[in-house]
Amino acid sequence: MSRLTVVPARYYGRWLAGTATLVLVAQFGYGLATNPGWDWSTFVDYLFAESVLKAVWLTVQLTFYGTALGFTLGVLLAVMRLSSSPVLRGVAWTYIWAFRSIPLIVQLLFWFNLAYLYQELGFGIPFGPVFWTFETMHLIGPITAAVIGLALHQAAYAAEIVRGGIIAVDPGQREAAAALGLPKLRQFRRIVLPQAMRGILPNAANEIISLFKGTSIVSVMAVGELFYQVQVIYGRNGRVVPLLMVATVWYILLTTVLSVAQHYVERRFARGAERQPTPGALERLRNRPPRLPRPPRAARRLRPPGAADPLSAGPEKGAGR
Repeated sequence: MSRLTVVPARYYGRWLAGTATLVLVAQFGYGLATNPGWDWSTFVDYLFAESVLKAVWLTVQLTFYGTALGFTLGVLLAVMRLSSSPVLRGVAWTYIWAFRSIPLIVQLLFWFNLAYLYQELGFGIPFGPVFWTFETMHLIGPITAAVIGLALHQAAYAAEIVRGGIIAVDPGQREAAAALGLPKLRQFRRIVLPQAMRGILPNAANEIISLFKGTSIVSVMAVGELFYQVQVIYGRNGRVVPLLMVATVWYILLTTVLSVAQHYVERRFARGAERQPTPGALERLRNRPPRLPRPPRAARRLRPPGAADPLSAGPEKGAGR
């Protein structure tokens, strides 16, 4: 019987698509390198400029405060939505409905112009005497208005994210915790919330990244965050494209950092549910097994029927004696 050669499958369509993609990527890279409109010298000059770094730090601060306050209030609203009290449920639902319906820019401008509606705010007995008053103009500045607007807007979305994670936990978990005599607060903190975090984290990370990029909208209040500072610079020198690339690179870098942090936080909360957590890209690259050498062409030919495989055959009879 003649020996047949084993020929691997040819994926011509895959090769053609890969080649076309590489050509398009090469064209795009060539345009980035040769098009003078990108003005990479100006990009390098302003990427680490002091004014840009201060704006980046302010952007990070706005994101941190908006996230911390927003998710703190969001957890409280989620618990109110799940409460058995119709008053608490109604107030939480109304808050979420209102702040998800009003655009963020409108909320920011409202808080920025709060002094127009209330010249003074005070503490005292409701519908009674006021003991202490202060002027709203001196209390709420542009940065304070930005933090309040971002936090209250974020709280409406965070409440639904947290509520969705909580109701995804099996009710039997709460029943088992109640049967053990655990107080409700401890049930929520030790039993429900750690399991709900697996469903909360991906959506929460998306919201944080959206908030980080959404801080650019506070530029309407002349807050010196990243996008506003870039606008100020290209308004002076007219270099619009390279300055926009400066902002783009910083947004990409910080978003990448948030994505990496999300990966490791998700792995931590998945320890009790996955026996083998999903490895990261660096771990997969580090633990990749070495590639075996390709066998010679003669070894890839089919053997005639009845022929023994020299690689898989066991030791000969009597070899161990």
